[in-house]
Amino acid sequence: MKGEFSAGERLTELGLVSLLQASRTPIRIALERLANEGLLDPIPTGGFRVRSFSTVDICDAIEIRGVLEGTAARFAAERLERVEELGRVKRLLPRVILDSPITAEAFARFLDLNRTFHREVWCLAKSPSLFRELEHACKIPFAAPEALVFSPADYEESTAHVAAEQHRAIVEAIENREGSRAEALAREHSRISRRNLEAAFRKNKEGTSRLPGAALVTH
Repeated sequence: MKGEFSAGERLTELGLVSLLQASRTPIRIALERLANEGLLDPIPTGGFRVRSFSTVDICDAIEIRGVLEGTAARFAAERLERVEELGRVKRLLPRVILDSPITAEAFARFLDLNRTFHREVWCLAKSPSLFRELEHACKIPFAAPEALVFSPADYEESTAHVAAEQHRAIVEAIENREGSRAEALAREHSRISRRNLEAAFRKNKEGTSRLPGAALVTH
């Protein structure tokens, strides 16, 4: 993620043993896990190759996440048994708001709370298999809801208000057992990430190049 290995570079157990001063077993497990998460590609002749991602790949991953999150929101509405189950996510609503003026500290706190909010909704779906698929979809750089691909100065206040209103509407739809509405709102909400991604790479390529994962992205 930091770019210490370039996209397309071949990684082998033996090469990493000397580099990391570790035994082969944990390195083998780590390589297999990274391949399972989609960050490495196995090479038929042995070893792995560091994957690269185009902005199209990332936009596709965000779209897939949106579909899965829509399903999670629908499941949450359909499977809600007691309103009290929404207690945690409701308590988050007034906190997942980005106040003006936007500071770096407030922005980081907002992203962390946003991550928590989304995962609380995933939990409400009561589907461990769906939760795992969502976690997997978020492994690709910049595909997660809390992915930082823009600076606080680039984040538009209007976007923050739209995101906050969508959060509120999703919770409201779940509480009212409106599965189709919750699904549509969650899918629409994911498109904010896509717009932010495209705008960030278009306006500030130099700044985004320093972010974790950016070294793997080809424009």
